[in-house]
Amino acid sequence: MRKALGWVVKALAVLAAYVLLVAAWYAVVPDVKGLAKAKPGKTAFMLHREDQWAREGRKTTLKWKWTPLSSMSPALVKAVLISEDDKFWSHEGFDFDAMRDALQKDLEEGRLRAGGSTISQQLAKNLWLSPSKSPMRKIKEAVLAWRLERELSKKRILEIYLNVVEWGDGVFGAEAAARAHFGVSASGLSTEQAVRLAVSLPNPIRFDPAGNSGFVRKRTAIILSRLQRRGYQPPPSSPPSADSGKAEEGSTEKAAPVPSAPVPPAPPAAESERDRREDAVVREALDWVRQNVEQDGGTSGGE
Repeated sequence: MRKALGWVVKALAVLAAYVLLVAAWYAVVPDVKGLAKAKPGKTAFMLHREDQWAREGRKTTLKWKWTPLSSMSPALVKAVLISEDDKFWSHEGFDFDAMRDALQKDLEEGRLRAGGSTISQQLAKNLWLSPSKSPMRKIKEAVLAWRLERELSKKRILEIYLNVVEWGDGVFGAEAAARAHFGVSASGLSTEQAVRLAVSLPNPIRFDPAGNSGFVRKRTAIILSRLQRRGYQPPPSSPPSADSGKAEEGSTEKAAPVPSAPVPPAPPAAESERDRREDAVVREALDWVRQNVEQDGGTSGGE
């Protein structure tokens, strides 16, 4: 018995040393600080998708075009924050309340499932990690999310995330998503189009932002209501420039004026409580989405 206990202690010590070694490695590599000015290349998740297409014998190609945060619809930025990470501007990379709620639900259901990820955590996973749900991957993700928050501004983290997140089969980033799903630029999205893109992020391949699924319609109505209660007003339409007219030839949408970088305020406590009550309406649908995300091997959006 004593000998067996000794082996267990040694095994745990080796495991702890390995975890610390991995954490130390990711505390230095990759180069996070360089992203303050440089655009990322193909992300780990994009490469994962390309490998997946190759294995399936598909000739799908990436649709991806970088666009500055200032050239995105303010409605899209606000809707993604409300839908994916409502405490983004105040947390330091981790939403411990969301993580606690996710853990409590896991315990109630008797299984371990990822949940409560912030935009910083999602970005770390998309840029550098696999979509696996192993504990070691979550440790790497936590270290990298901490580094992102330490080395980059919130605005830059959000800008990179919105440029690399998956928004459909082979579609990455806000600009490609706006064009693929609605035929407009990221700055020309209507408020409803922007919200539809935001609410599809848990699984944008299964839930077409431009489609008519009950989940997208119900969640869109809720986020639109929150935007209105928080005082969001769509910018007035203006005639498109000659360049934008060429880019959006055949589209009936008018490009919105290029906004300044949006920094939405944190919602008041009363709004947060009402939001939580509304979320109960779609909790069952969200759980179903997450289950399908696991079956599909993960997406680049929220967990």
